[in-house]
This record gives sequence, structure tokens and C-alpha cells, in this order.
Amino acid sequence: MIEQLTQEAITLLKQLIETQSFSSEEDITASHIEAWFKRYAIDYKRTKNNVWAVNKYFDNSKPTLLLNSHHDTVKPNSAYTNDPFKAIVDEGKLYGLGSNDAGGCLVALIATFTYFYNYKNLKYNLVIVASAEEESSGPNGLNSMLSIIPKVDVAIVGEPTLMNLAVAEKGLVVFDAVIEGTPSHAAHPNDNNAIYNSIEALKWFQDFKFERGSEALGDVKLTVTQINAGSQHNVVPGHVDLVIDVRVNDAYSNAEIAQILQAQAPVTKITPRSLRLNSSSIPMNHDLVKAGVDMGRTTYGSPTLSDQAVLFCPSLKLGPGDSTRSHSANEFIFIKEIEEGIKIYVELLNRVIV
Repeated sequence: MIEQLTQEAITLLKQLIETQSFSSEEDITASHIEAWFKRYAIDYKRTKNNVWAVNKYFDNSKPTLLLNSHHDTVKPNSAYTNDPFKAIVDEGKLYGLGSNDAGGCLVALIATFTYFYNYKNLKYNLVIVASAEEESSGPNGLNSMLSIIPKVDVAIVGEPTLMNLAVAEKGLVVFDAVIEGTPSHAAHPNDNNAIYNSIEALKWFQDFKFERGSEALGDVKLTVTQINAGSQHNVVPGHVDLVIDVRVNDAYSNAEIAQILQAQAPVTKITPRSLRLNSSSIPMNHDLVKAGVDMGRTTYGSPTLSDQAVLFCPSLKLGPGDSTRSHSANEFIFIKEIEEGIKIYVELLNRVIV
């Protein structure tokens, strides 16, 4: 059955590649996923563009394992030489937008869920969510499903990890900061120039270190990524606007990061855009991690953000493909990565839930 599911999963991925599914525009790819569930007689539901199902013998007395990946994509960048909406197989590679991020993961998880759907007496319930709006962190993605699906106790989030175990993931807080000064004509003296005031502030941000490190995720990383000031050459602006990107380890909550910067940063105002994208992790002694390590998979901490950020339970990021290919021109995934990914997912769950 694994061989059949694998070949049909690859066919589904080709359909997804050839269907535009930018974030919030995933209607047709959701229909392709619905067609899979119908073909395998799986009782599923669709909530907006999220398609989800639970295993046939779901038992409320048991813990629930979420299998999740997304079917939305970013827009293709200008460096593509292939048609991003054409599924091209060449020398073992399947090219196309969303092939690696995260179509390969999604179809592998769908195949895995289908494999276990009719099993009786599993130790965990299974719920799968093929989610929307991951790339945009939109309001109608996995975050909107957590009050609809059964309570989740642990999750596997499908993102390209070369099928190694991302046991922790950094969170994200984006801040808008303002440095103020006195606006004036450039020809007049002004010892409170907002642009000059920003020099000290930028140096502070460059040098500032959060005290608590993490074994899995290292230090919190703070980066000033945007700066904007002024309207014309002969006017000293009254303020400078900064954007600050903070990648948060599992030693801090996002709220703590905001409190520290608001108390210490040498700016007039610093405001977080959102505090909901927290870091995430799974204990190293969790059965999923122990089983994966026993299978020879390595563990690491991931600096990139995924739908793990909206979960409030232990979660493991795991999937076929390579994160460095995500959002790249001529994106691809190796066919053998999908084949191996399904086998590893199935073996992992056989060790934990059967």
C-alpha cells in the first residue's frame, strides 16, 4: 500500500504545483486535496481553505497527534527560468512552485494519514490539517483551526528538514520603533537631529545581547532591517522610523522580549506588531523524538518560522526536502525525498502510535 500511496502522492503534488495557490487564494488546491480524501473514502471536513480529517476510530479518551502542512505558496520570484506552475521532472527532481515548501511534506503526510486511517486501537488519535495562509501568517490558516479540530496534544509540522528532527523553532517578533528629534530647515543650527540621534540607537541595537541562551536554538537574534526618514534635502526630519526583526529562542516568551526592549531600548517608542508567533519545542525524551533518533535521524534547532508558532503543545518539525530551496528560483524536490519521507513518517508512527 505504501508504494501505491507514494505514487499517488507524487501525482497529487504535480496537481498542486500546476494550480496557483498564493496565500488566501488556495480554493482550487483545497479541492484537489478534498478529491484525495473522497477517493480513499475518508470522512473529511473543509473549513474555508483548510481541509482536515480524523482517523476512523477516533477515541476521545486517547491523546491526539496532529499532522499538519500547508498548501499555499509565496509568489514566484523574478529569477525563475522554468514555468513555476509547470510540474517538470528532470534527473530525479520535481520542479515547480511549492514543490519543496511545502508540497512534498504535505502530500507525504496525507499519504501517511491515509495509511493509518483505518487502523484500530492506535495509542494516539490522528488529525490531519492541510492548512492555508501559512506563508502570510494569515487569519484563516492553522491558527483558525485550533478551536475547530479536536484538542491537540502533540504535533508533527511538515516543513522541509531533510527528514531530520527540528526539535525547536525560533519565534518571531517584529517591532516598529521611533527615534524623535526636532524638525527644522537644513540651513539652521539643530542639535537634536533625529537622523544623528539614530546613530546611538542603531549602535545600541547592534551591540545588545539577551542574556539567556538555548541549547537547541542558541541566542536570541535581533536585527534592524528597515530605516526610513526625511522627505526632502533641505528639511531635517522630526523622526526616524525603524523596523526590528527579533528571532526568539525558547528561553523567552515574546511578551518578555517586548518588555525588555520597551524598558531598555534608547528610542522614543517601540511597539510589537504581534506577540503570537512564539518559539516552539518538544522534549528530547518525547516518544516521537526518541523513535526518530533510534531510526538514525539527527536533531537540531530551526531558525525559520512555520505553523509551529501558533501551536500551544509540543511540536516537531519534520519533512522531506531542504529548507535552503524554499522560496528560491526553480524550486524543486527530489522524487526520492518524497519516497523516503513517506517511509520514514510511516516507520516513525509505527514505533509510537501502533
